[in-house]
Amino acid sequence: MAEDTLQQIEQKRFFLIAGPCVIESEDMCFEVAEKVAALARRYDLPYVFKASYRKANRLSGDSFAGPGLEKGLETLEKVKNKYQLAVLTDIHETAEIKPAAKVADILQIPAFLSRQTSLVVEAAATGRWVNIKKGQFLAPEDMSKIAAKANSKKVMLTERGTTFGYRNLVVDFRSLLIMKQTGLPVVFDAAHSLQLPGAAGRVSSGQPEFIIPMARAAAAVGIDGLFVETHPRPAEALSDAGAMLPLDDMERLLDEVMKIIKLP
Repeated sequence: MAEDTLQQIEQKRFFLIAGPCVIESEDMCFEVAEKVAALARRYDLPYVFKASYRKANRLSGDSFAGPGLEKGLETLEKVKNKYQLAVLTDIHETAEIKPAAKVADILQIPAFLSRQTSLVVEAAATGRWVNIKKGQFLAPEDMSKIAAKANSKKVMLTERGTTFGYRNLVVDFRSLLIMKQTGLPVVFDAAHSLQLPGAAGRVSSGQPEFIIPMARAAAAVGIDGLFVETHPRPAEALSDAGAMLPLDDMERLLDEVMKIIKLP
């Protein structure tokens, strides 16, 4: 149940956020939710399904941006009810917050929008959990100020890499420990941290072959949650095709990460 998952997050149980970059179809979302939920049950791992109804920061104007708010929320609600899962989705404008909060258990502030005060304040005012992604341009110390805007204990902070020159990101694992000083749950986004923004020219690429090793490293450093975008057929994905973990690799990811999490 969604309520159980949220309670476990509040109790600082290690948790998983996973799903496709963007909603492409109900069937694809069902396929991901069913497989990952089964794996999460096997590892006794609180699981939040993630998918975006709209991607508002596409590099190219003709890139697929999702089904939109109304249709996307309908799909998320079906996933939530069918599999009894908590769900997370991005919000981009304050007008989206109230309708999104009626469905989503966690509202996500995208990295590019992490300094938007009204977005953070109004999202937190719904009483929902808010996941604030650290902007690629921000120092980890900055996130305490951004989190304070929410004036809520239901805030989590996510590391997703820092801009390193053009079209590359790096992860400073000290960032995870610095953000943990806030006392808030800290999440590592293993997929976006390996993105190569705009590297293919029209769309962003990535290095998904490093997702599992980087997730292991973050687990060893100490994180409260793991975020990973996954797709049954990444090569056919309509968004972030070059950066998502194949769904068939989720079992290996969780097996390796949970061995580290469970170490005494």
